[in-house]
Amino acid sequence: MSIYRVIVVDDSQHAREAIIEILAVDSDFEVVGVVPSAEEAIALTERLMPDLILMDIHLKEMGGLEATRIIKLQYPYVKIVMITVSDDIAHLFEALKQGAQGYLLKNLSPSTWLEYLHAIMRDDAPLSRELAFQILKEFPTSLESEEHIPLTAREREILNWVASGMTNKEIGTQLGISDLTVKNHLKNILHKLHLENRVQLTRYALEKGLVSRKQGLFPKRKRT
Repeated sequence: MSIYRVIVVDDSQHAREAIIEILAVDSDFEVVGVVPSAEEAIALTERLMPDLILMDIHLKEMGGLEATRIIKLQYPYVKIVMITVSDDIAHLFEALKQGAQGYLLKNLSPSTWLEYLHAIMRDDAPLSRELAFQILKEFPTSLESEEHIPLTAREREILNWVASGMTNKEIGTQLGISDLTVKNHLKNILHKLHLENRVQLTRYALEKGLVSRKQGLFPKRKRT
């Protein structure tokens, strides 16, 4: 089993200690660095090459959004999750635009944190309804012909469900296939489209008009 190396970035000592305490109960996560500033986070990322960075969105001087932009430009493989006390959609959407994979509210339960971080590391964390609609507003449907989109019918179907905010397991249930099969399909889709994660896939689906506006972003799910 993989151990994910984590850097924690927060200018509050209390918050840093709380995050470390949450991660300490899960052996899949190893905190390799803890810093209070964006500048130190950038330097530490270069030195330690972590798998995951938990970044406070509101840091003093250089903010977490700018630090995320810089780190993702230099180290696109690193997954960054923004940590915030507010679910302000504008800030969270800006974080996604800068390359972050997701966000966590500081008042969520430790079990929710761990479940979400595992999903992030599996590339299986769905977007919230609000963020998906924010992406829809930012990236209007393209007039590009669908003939130029190199996906099979099944891959387009899976892409539509990803953009609808579903996890791999939920997609598998909807299509009658295993979540591992869904994951392999997603790997192929990402490779074909030269994309990195579910956020970029959602943007792509909306830009190319692959999600029906008439049906809405969130089709009805089968009950399990």
